Amino acid sequence: MSLLETLQKDMIAAMKAKDKEKLSTVRMLKSAATNEQINLGHDLTSDEEVAVLSRELKQRKDSLVEYEAADRPDTVAQLQNEIKVVESYMPTQLSSDEVKQIVAETITDVHAKGPSDFGKVMGAVMPKVKGQADGKLVNSTVKELLSN
Repeated sequence: MSLLETLQKDMIAAMKAKDKEKLSTVRMLKSAATNEQINLGHDLTSDEEVAVLSRELKQRKDSLVEYEAADRPDTVAQLQNEIKVVESYMPTQLSSDEVKQIVAETITDVHAKGPSDFGKVMGAVMPKVKGQADGKLVNSTVKELLSN
């Protein structure tokens, strides 16, 4: 079942359950996925679906940081709920140990020697963990392992 089909089914379920918060988030996700499909001119592949979800999740996490800094608890609570909904559609996330293992293997594969090879390692790791790990976690893991 494609992401759009899943979102449509969940949108109907949220309407029936009168869950306004989930309904609005699912509608935003469906809109983002539909817009991406229109822009690309074809049905979304699973990688493209994950890219849309990752982008939406990142936007909400970035907004959450801003609203926390601005001391807006009402909006923070709403964003936290939206993040939970978006995360429910994301692929299973890798643990920090799994990310560390992938990064260590990649460092060996690309023959990275030190911090100067950071870009080369990140470029090789990110496609492997796309949608399965937070970029900040990968970034910090690469820096940690390259500095050792």
